[in-house]
Amino acid sequence: MSSRTAAGESGPFRTDPLDRSAVAAVALITLFTVALATAQLTAAKVLALPLPVALPVVGPEILLPGAALAYALTFLASDCYAELYGRRATQVVVNVAFLANFLVLALVWSTLAAPGVDPEVSAAFQTALGPAANIVAGSLLAYVVSQNWDVFVFHAIRDRTGERMLWLRNIGSTATSQAIDTAIFVGVAFYVAPTLLGAGPVFGPSALLALGLGQYILKLGIAVLDTPVVYLIVGAVRN
Repeated sequence: MSSRTAAGESGPFRTDPLDRSAVAAVALITLFTVALATAQLTAAKVLALPLPVALPVVGPEILLPGAALAYALTFLASDCYAELYGRRATQVVVNVAFLANFLVLALVWSTLAAPGVDPEVSAAFQTALGPAANIVAGSLLAYVVSQNWDVFVFHAIRDRTGERMLWLRNIGSTATSQAIDTAIFVGVAFYVAPTLLGAGPVFGPSALLALGLGQYILKLGIAVLDTPVVYLIVGAVRN
């Protein structure tokens, strides 16, 4: 028997190519990494979402990075993965994906640095994809802290509730980790990095508070709304 055959027979699909647990693991890791890569590429664009009524501090619109929705999907994927496959496996996914961020940045930077045929297209690529140092610093630090915190809190709640109250650990872990993520990202990207590195605009306290609070309101809403999806995915795999 060849080594290739032996290795293939020891894989997760050795008994059933459509095994739900194995397919779900691959699908959730894929969702996590695709959403994370998309978030890295879209974080530099600041969106302005109008509100039906003006909120205190936030005002008539929510300001947030273009990566907000993609990044929210990473918490959906990691919470489903944590529920199905455990804390250690999820921490591996989170931290390997963190290292993969640097691969994404290296590939983008190498493409931008290579000479292009059309200067206008090259300039457009630089404008759209050129990652600003303040955004990169903020997003990487926010990611590695908040995602690991999310896994920790999720399993701290699970240790006390068992398999019951999945909604509590999904919302509780995501709500606290998104608060940490928002505080670190906004603080580093729009105050610390611009102040220390001279990269990007320096926001004042009121602007930082409005930007952070607006982002968190939206992220918290997504965490609540994605709870039925978490139940659906976990139930489909287990049943």
